[in-house]
Amino acid sequence: MRIRLHACRRLTIFLVALLVGAPAAADAPRFEITFDADLRGEAFTGRVFIMTTTAQSREPRYGANWFRPEPFFALDVTGWKPGQALRVDPLRCDGFPEPMDKLPAGPRRVQAVISVNDWSHDAINAPGNLYSEPALFTHDPDNPPTVRLTISKRVAEPAMRDTDTVKYVSLRSELLSKFYGRDVFLRAGVLLPDAYAEDADRRFPTLYVIPGFGGSLHDLVRMLHFNIFAPTGLQIVRVALDADCPTGHHVFADSANNGPWGTALVTELIPYLEKQFRLIPESDARYPFGLSSGGWSSLWLQVAYPDTFGGVWSLAPDPVDFSAFQRTNIYDPHDNLYREPDGSPRPVSRPTPRGQIFFEPMSRMEETIGRGGQLQSFEAVFSPRGRDGKPRQLWDRATGSIHEDVAQAWKKYDIRLKIEREWNTLQAKLAGKLHIFCGDQDTFWLDLAVVKLRDALTELGSDAEVVIVPGAHHGLNMQVYQQVAREVAAHFRERYPNWDEGDEAERANQRRAPAASTPPP
Repeated sequence: MRIRLHACRRLTIFLVALLVGAPAAADAPRFEITFDADLRGEAFTGRVFIMTTTAQSREPRYGANWFRPEPFFALDVTGWKPGQALRVDPLRCDGFPEPMDKLPAGPRRVQAVISVNDWSHDAINAPGNLYSEPALFTHDPDNPPTVRLTISKRVAEPAMRDTDTVKYVSLRSELLSKFYGRDVFLRAGVLLPDAYAEDADRRFPTLYVIPGFGGSLHDLVRMLHFNIFAPTGLQIVRVALDADCPTGHHVFADSANNGPWGTALVTELIPYLEKQFRLIPESDARYPFGLSSGGWSSLWLQVAYPDTFGGVWSLAPDPVDFSAFQRTNIYDPHDNLYREPDGSPRPVSRPTPRGQIFFEPMSRMEETIGRGGQLQSFEAVFSPRGRDGKPRQLWDRATGSIHEDVAQAWKKYDIRLKIEREWNTLQAKLAGKLHIFCGDQDTFWLDLAVVKLRDALTELGSDAEVVIVPGAHHGLNMQVYQQVAREVAAHFRERYPNWDEGDEAERANQRRAPAASTPPP
């Protein structure tokens, strides 16, 4: 009886799938994809993307952006061989913003992408990924076309070559390699000031710069060629740090899912850099700095390792108080990531000329990509690891409701709560070291959490500088960057008053061995 019932049940499921699924598939375009053996000689197992756009000005593979995403589809394949045609089953595809059978009629361009690079957060356009030339097709749901795509190109690695003033570093991390079970490297770009080559006996202060979410080491080094310190005359080494990882941005915080990135930076990379380059090996000459996710990272590093760094300049940091996780209080069991109290969609961003982002579609887009999105990146850092080996989800993907136990676990990384919990220890260690700037019109509502942190620091009696910049959006403005440069220069010169004159006694003082750094509790 059980066998017969089981067989009937399977037959019923098959017939329902056939009857319900067939019309949906009939409305969808047919895609057949192959890849050249010259490009990849072995079979591929992983995620394949079909990217579409109606725009003529960019390739379709760039269409999964936050503000104006275009339809794309993804599926996982196993053992796909070179030259073998992959006939895409619309019913097996994930789709955003709708399934493949809902693709609007009309002309559009399309590309296929094979996600080969499993280390970058960018599952679609990371270096090493394979893609096809764009193809033009016209979709007619009543007469769906067959589109054949040949993957024949590889995303190039950005050129990162040493020059007289820029040196690239790649250091194998023992800590991270052990965590991942594979070789993992700490990477950085070191930008040397003019005076570095002029005086071979001189050591220099260091600004550790952390990119925002999605920022690459290559792009950060390129941006740092504009030296905001030039007007101050401070000869400072600027170290661009790489924060990319498979789950997104690791923010240099030790975590159950990403591993000990903070400890690796402090105990492996910084000591290595101070041996390879003439950097002052003292905490009061090391300054973390960053914007957005880099702003959160830099502030976390200063608070978590107060004896390692001498002052942070954090710009528009990601939420520093999770009771203001943008517009959501994750500690309120009645709050919802997708909905405002009146039931309207909850925005990720303020309205902008490019449009407005909302949590629910952004979450669905990240699920379609599969990994490495901004929202998922938060979970990868702040959430415990689940039994399936993945980060525990903060919110229900269907409803937006908050999982209370996961929210409680996030308190470990709530910077406002961490400072309050450890204030008896941190008060003296952070004196004169906290400098935070955020626009009162921050694009992503990050000012709400910064205001809460400012009020908490005031209540604690902290001397922290927290500046809410009137009218400024997420990128702030050049006046803020110029102020940061002046403050860093003044902070350093107050502690090394004779350094600019090259006083020999001051140089001898710079050569003292750095104090041992210990991981935060």
